[in-house]
Amino acid sequence: MRLRRPAVLTGVLAVALALPAAAPARAAGDTPGYAFADGARRVAGTGGTSDAGLLEAGATYRGSLPRNGTLHYRLDLDAASDTYVSVTAVPGSGEVTAVDGVRVSVLDADGGSCGSDSATFGAARSPRPVTAWAGREIGAGATRCQEAGTYYVAVERVRPQDSPPEDWDLELTVATEPRPAGTEPTEAPDAWDSASPEAVPGEPRPRAGGSGFAHATPLGQGVWSTGIRPGQTLYYKVPVDWGRRIHATAELDGADEASGYATGALRLALHNPVRGEVDDAAKGYTGRPATVGLAPLPPVAYTNRYATSGQVGAMRFAGDYYLVVHLAAQVAEDFGAGPFGLTLRVGLRGSADGGPGYAGEPRPAGVFEVSAQDRAAAPENGGGDGDLAMKAVAVGGIGTGSLLLAGLTVWTAAARRRTR
Repeated sequence: MRLRRPAVLTGVLAVALALPAAAPARAAGDTPGYAFADGARRVAGTGGTSDAGLLEAGATYRGSLPRNGTLHYRLDLDAASDTYVSVTAVPGSGEVTAVDGVRVSVLDADGGSCGSDSATFGAARSPRPVTAWAGREIGAGATRCQEAGTYYVAVERVRPQDSPPEDWDLELTVATEPRPAGTEPTEAPDAWDSASPEAVPGEPRPRAGGSGFAHATPLGQGVWSTGIRPGQTLYYKVPVDWGRRIHATAELDGADEASGYATGALRLALHNPVRGEVDDAAKGYTGRPATVGLAPLPPVAYTNRYATSGQVGAMRFAGDYYLVVHLAAQVAEDFGAGPFGLTLRVGLRGSADGGPGYAGEPRPAGVFEVSAQDRAAAPENGGGDGDLAMKAVAVGGIGTGSLLLAGLTVWTAAARRRTR
């Protein structure tokens, strides 16, 4: 089902919502690809550690991953900060398997593991960007990976024997988190309400998604709509402060002809401010409307890192959390090329608090906080469509604002004519 919007408003919003994100180049009618961070540094991984290239905290890098072999990169770490590395692998359009994907590990100078993670394509077997994260954490009583010095990042495919032959593009990020000032808490948080929250009610407002983490579209609480094509992945970011909880659902419209089935077709995932996956859920598609939602998640808290649950542990920072929606490429085989109507319902609960109070500055700066600029850039679903467009003007800048205001003037005049 295609989304229907007033023609003039659609044009204004299309300009407003496309401006924060740089769309990847593609031919007309093709599914949009992954949009890498502007200015990302090129880095080549090496087969061994002796000549591994340096990854600096706060920076974003681009590289490529061959089918076979493990790539290595170097980290120079202190003994006072936790360090997190994320790797997003972007395959081509070739066939992939459910258990293939990318694996990332952080190793000490002797090759011992400090942490590792993998991300796979899943039951849908749809080529899409997959992101894994790993880290080196400083902890009381820990004996491995605690010293300052040289560490390494190892990146490889999960199932190279079943993997497509072409190289995959990579996007790598490194972030550091200082220790808390004063006495550091060392226990998991008390029990929290794990009941499933109700979906956010209301009428959706248009909000096109971005095509990568670096170009994710800001969102606040509310109900949002866009279109999505088979094989496409959309990125949104929601500022979540210390003490607040996030919940989200994704709803896919029905197709004109409900005949067929696509396994795990609609996938919704949540990633934390260092791009670590918190939770994901997928649902098959029969051509009838389908809804998928995140599991109940705790309030953001520093002490979540001590929980035994990986989902709880990933909710350890304040900052931008990313909602990533993918529609499997196989949907096109039975239900057409789309686009299909997509509705996101985003809820935020709880009151913000002050967080742990870090003893130093994280890198990149501000990654573990929600600033006034973050809040202004993430509209909430309140007020009229004009409010949404005006917030886009503020984000886009003065020159962009002039263009948008011209469009809004036309829209306002048309609305007045319709009223008369």
